[in-house]
Amino acid sequence: MKLFGYWRSSASYRVRIALNLKGVEVAHIAVNLRTGDQRAVAYAKINPQMLVPTLELPDGTRLTQSSAIIEYLDETIDGPALLPADPKTRALVRGAMTVVGADTAPIQNLRVLNHLRGPLKQPDQAVHDWASHWIATGLESLERMVEGHSTPFLYTDTPGAAECFLIPQIYNARRFDVDTSAFPRLLEIDERCQALPAFQAALPQNQPDAPAA
Repeated sequence: MKLFGYWRSSASYRVRIALNLKGVEVAHIAVNLRTGDQRAVAYAKINPQMLVPTLELPDGTRLTQSSAIIEYLDETIDGPALLPADPKTRALVRGAMTVVGADTAPIQNLRVLNHLRGPLKQPDQAVHDWASHWIATGLESLERMVEGHSTPFLYTDTPGAAECFLIPQIYNARRFDVDTSAFPRLLEIDERCQALPAFQAALPQNQPDAPAA
């Protein structure tokens, strides 16, 4: 399999974690969002949305959207389950995934921030504040959602799909100077995840296309 992604893309980061948790090795193909590689004709044929990630399967099928890719991996690859078997818990996990994947990350990703800077002519500080506000709002929701759940991870005893979405969003929170001390439960989970090799290997700075420090 091939994973087309970008080192700092949170959606790519999610899929890297999932692949690592499943123990799957893939060929990583860098798509530099900063220089516009995603808008090149060749990549537009791979992913019509011109977004990352794209997972190309051995038969040539190309999967897009991180949540769909993660669920495909869980349904087809042996290894630790990414989604719990219990329907109620699975629904809770999918709810947490949606808070990040639908309600938080899309309105603070690079193309939105570039639109604010470019056509809308917003100064850098306003763009930074926009991202910080919406990241904090999403994490506040998640913190409230997991109140009363004492499992080591969001809703489960082992890390899975919910953490694939949470951990990249906490990374973004730190990047945009969000006061993460307001999310003690989420920080506990982040600390547990960061101790695991699957999450360490997926870190943006550990990717081959990450710029030198």
